[in-house]
Amino acid sequence: MLNIIAAILVFGLIVLVHEFGHFLLAKANGIGVVEFSIGMGPRLMSRQKGETRYSLKLLPFGGSCMMLGEDEKETDPKAFNNKPVWARISVVFAGPAFNFILAFLFAVIIVMNMGYQKFWIDGVTEGSPAAEAGLQPGDVITKVNSRKIDAYEDVQVYMLANPGETLRVRYERPSEDGTSWETRETMVTPEYSETEGRYLMGVTFTGQYVKPESLGEVVYYSAYQVKYCITSTFDSLKMLFTRQVEVDEAVAGPVRIVAMIGENVEESREIGVSVMLLTLCYWCLILSASLGIMNLLPLPALDGGRLVFLLLEAVRGKGIDQEKEGMVHMAGLLLLMVLMIFVLFNDIRSFF
Repeated sequence: MLNIIAAILVFGLIVLVHEFGHFLLAKANGIGVVEFSIGMGPRLMSRQKGETRYSLKLLPFGGSCMMLGEDEKETDPKAFNNKPVWARISVVFAGPAFNFILAFLFAVIIVMNMGYQKFWIDGVTEGSPAAEAGLQPGDVITKVNSRKIDAYEDVQVYMLANPGETLRVRYERPSEDGTSWETRETMVTPEYSETEGRYLMGVTFTGQYVKPESLGEVVYYSAYQVKYCITSTFDSLKMLFTRQVEVDEAVAGPVRIVAMIGENVEESREIGVSVMLLTLCYWCLILSASLGIMNLLPLPALDGGRLVFLLLEAVRGKGIDQEKEGMVHMAGLLLLMVLMIFVLFNDIRSFF
């Protein structure tokens, strides 16, 4: 039961920080906030301070920020739609931005406690594409096509999202005396493995975690962790839309994610409290970065959909008809609700 509560609180924190971003930028731009709530559902308690009601609600599923005149016409100068377009853009973008900030903070905790990964090629299969391209054990891959490589998972995820694609591999090879590195490039065309069911170069990797020696390394590798989550999300979406993976395999809803977090927490708790807390930090990192990206997708009813209309207004010099925009967002909301029902059904079905 404790594991489920921990998983729900992870979700709650991520959504709450998202809404808090909207709240702070709304206040900074003089937009009236009708209510800011922690949790969802019926109010347990609330307090009115100025124009804003601050509420604590029953269900610990994040929070909400209700702004004056956000989805309706309002004559009050403090109304959302009466503010300059760039002020509104900053308010809408703040939610996803705060998710990225939260993800970075959790990444800092992880990097400071676990360190960052140093990796290299451990083995090259004889006669494989990698062997024919001249790769050797000890080489360190630094770039594949246009993607910078900081961990061997980068290589694996890129190959999964781009199956069979010829790779321009940039790598570093240590000198014979081990005092310097030579940068080289080669072309590798992965071959399909019937046994593995995917394209392979024919290399194995090994690595170790190293503690950062400076603040600069902490910042760099923490930013890398966030970037990895973002690129992995885009790669997953690409594989979904190109039908490389099935929807029910690629899309996990709240029920399945809560179950996975609960399982990970249970397993890590047996090792130690510190490992359990780092596991929760890692889930917060992944989910917060993913929520930031998903909310920026240019779909109606999401922050990204609202940003599309606001950017069009900024370019055109005048806004889109509010009623028409409202209809588009309503249609998007209905589609999202249908999708959520489908995802929930798949989540429940996966347990049977």
